[in-house]
Amino acid sequence: MNDSFVGLLQGLIGWLSDPAHWQGSNGIVERILEHVFYMLVSTLAGALIALPIGIGLGHSGRGGLLAINLANIGRAVPSFGVIIFVFLLVGYGVIPVIVALVALAIPPMVTNSLVGMRNVDPAVRQAATAVGMTNWQQLWRVELPIAMPLIMAGVRTSAVQVMSTATLAAYVGLGGLGRYLIDGLAVRDLVQVLVGAVLVAILAIATELAFAGLQRLVTARGLRHH
Repeated sequence: MNDSFVGLLQGLIGWLSDPAHWQGSNGIVERILEHVFYMLVSTLAGALIALPIGIGLGHSGRGGLLAINLANIGRAVPSFGVIIFVFLLVGYGVIPVIVALVALAIPPMVTNSLVGMRNVDPAVRQAATAVGMTNWQQLWRVELPIAMPLIMAGVRTSAVQVMSTATLAAYVGLGGLGRYLIDGLAVRDLVQVLVGAVLVAILAIATELAFAGLQRLVTARGLRHH
């Protein structure tokens, strides 16, 4: 095994095992909380914007192609560029980061919620209408439960992407695990950079597992994949 790799691995273990690195405003616990805060706020804001659009268009059957194309354009916009642009407009603060992360979160949720609603069998809709359900009852009691697995898959994808990309907050002087990457690179401390990368990867995996559990929880029992 390469000696430099072994040295980095030993440095990583030593860095993480030092109690001093877990405490204070620059400690691991504080950085993780900041990182999770960025992810939760951005994902929630993205969901409040994206899900009504995707679900509404999917239910009505109109405007879906335009929405998907706009969502795909949103995916092509670099998050770092959005952060810098908003930073120049409004100045220092958390707003540029949240705006960029929300823009990143929206496309998968719009696409998945729209596709999920469109995939509801027309025969099911007709049956709901035949038994006297109103438009709203059909949406809430029939279409949404059927579309929920795909809708939540979009939310899950967005949350993981946002968690991984929230490191960019450090580029405009904010916190989060990106601080270890930026500060470590500034002083050529590869161990600190590795610490940041490993912690972000762990958080991304934890986010995937947490939202997978949430997806299963809100999916009707008969639609769960065992």
